[in-house]
Amino acid sequence: MNSYPPALRRTGFVAPKAMRHFGLAAMEARAVDTRRALQSRPAPAPTPVAPHRRTVVRLWLPLTPLFLLLAPVATLLAPLIYFAPRPYGDRPFATVMGIGALLLNLGGTVVDVDTPDALVRIRIF
Repeated sequence: MNSYPPALRRTGFVAPKAMRHFGLAAMEARAVDTRRALQSRPAPAPTPVAPHRRTVVRLWLPLTPLFLLLAPVATLLAPLIYFAPRPYGDRPFATVMGIGALLLNLGGTVVDVDTPDALVRIRIF
């Protein structure tokens, strides 16, 4: 807010509501040339922005052949499951076959993540 001279402040002078609430009236009163106060300033020209390119990530994971290659190793290590806690160590070969079946059933899974910045597509086969 404008600071008034001390003599006006002592008298309790308060600016009229029109002057307090409307900035255009204050600009008009202070302007040397009234036409200059009423003219609107031109908006700056927008700078051209390069189009934003989305990042695209596509992964194909051939896990089924990998699981089939590692199945004999898991079968050979199945007796070590006897040392696992009670619910897991009861039937080690059934546990290995169950985990193998779970992993083989992942084949054909497609995971799509679509965001404004990136597109991620993962295919498991």
